[in-house]
Amino acid sequence: MTLFTTLRRAACALALTSAPILADLPVLTIASQAGGTVAWELDVIRHHGFDTANGFQLEIQEVAGKAAGQIAFQGGEVDIIVDDWIWVARQRAAGQDIAFIPYSRAVGGVMVRADSPAQTLQDLSGAKIGIAGGPNDKSWIILRAYAAQQGFDLLAETEQVYGAPPLIFQTARSGDLGGAINFWHFMAKQEAAGMRHLISVADAAAALGMDPAMPLLGYVVQSALVAEQPELVTAFAAASRDAKAQLAGSEDDWARLRPIMNAADDAEFHALVAGFRAGIPEDGPISEDSARAMFRLMVDLGGEDLVGTATELPEGVFVPLGS
Repeated sequence: MTLFTTLRRAACALALTSAPILADLPVLTIASQAGGTVAWELDVIRHHGFDTANGFQLEIQEVAGKAAGQIAFQGGEVDIIVDDWIWVARQRAAGQDIAFIPYSRAVGGVMVRADSPAQTLQDLSGAKIGIAGGPNDKSWIILRAYAAQQGFDLLAETEQVYGAPPLIFQTARSGDLGGAINFWHFMAKQEAAGMRHLISVADAAAALGMDPAMPLLGYVVQSALVAEQPELVTAFAAASRDAKAQLAGSEDDWARLRPIMNAADDAEFHALVAGFRAGIPEDGPISEDSARAMFRLMVDLGGEDLVGTATELPEGVFVPLGS
C-alpha cells in the first residue's frame, strides 16, 4: 500500500467520522457584503475552524450591499448582519426586537491632503467637505457637535458634498475637496496615498465626554435567539474574538487574505491591516452611559431621519456578554 493510499484512506475515515458531528452542530447564517472588510474576519473564522471549535457551523451568504443585508435579516433569511447600534436602537424603538454584539470600533474622521494648510476644523471654513455616509453619517454628526463645542458651525460654514466611498476617496485625492470624511478602510487608503488626519472621530467623541473606544459597528441578531439559545450567541461572539486575536498577531493570515482586500499596493495593504487592528474592541460590556450620551447627540442633530421615533436609547440594545 502506497503512502498516498494510506493518507487518502485516513482522510476519508476522518471525513466519515466528523461528518455526523458537524451535521449535529447548529448553523448560523450571516449576510456578508461582497468585498467588505467583515469578510476578512469571517474568512478567518472558517479557515481556522473557530466556528466548529465553538460548537456551531457558520454559513456565509453574500449580499450586494447594506440594504440587501437588512432585508435578508428582517425577512428571516439570515441570522446575523453587520450594522451600527444606532440602527439597532432605531429598529428597537419601532418594535423590532434585535440586539447588538460589538465587532469594531474603527471610526472615521476628517482627512486633508498632505499639502493642505488646515490644522483645525475652523480652517476648513468656506471649503468643500466630502462625506461618504450622507447627511446623517454618524461621524459627520459627532464632528459637527465637536465643532459646535469649539464655537464653529461646521454645517453652515462649509459646503457638503455627498457621495459613495470610492468617489469621495478619488475626489479627495484629486484635491477637489478641502477635507473628506470616509469609512475607515477608505481612510486607510487615503492615508497610504499621502493624505493626513486633521481630526479623528474618536478624539472628537472624547472631547464631547463619550467613550472613544466604544464600538459603533457590530453583529446584529434577533433578541429571540439571544433568549432561546444564549449559548449559541455566546459561541458566535467567542469565534469572533478568536478570529480577531488571530488577525491581531498573525502575518500569515493577512498574507492569505491579501487577494480579497483590494489593496492597490503594499502601502494600502499595510494601512488596511493597521486600521483593522486598531479597530479591534476591548473585551467587556459597552458603557451604556456613553451610549446614551451618543444617542442623545444623534437625536438632537440627526432627528427622525436618523433615529426614527426614538428619543432615548431603548433598553436591550446590547447583548449582555459579560466582562
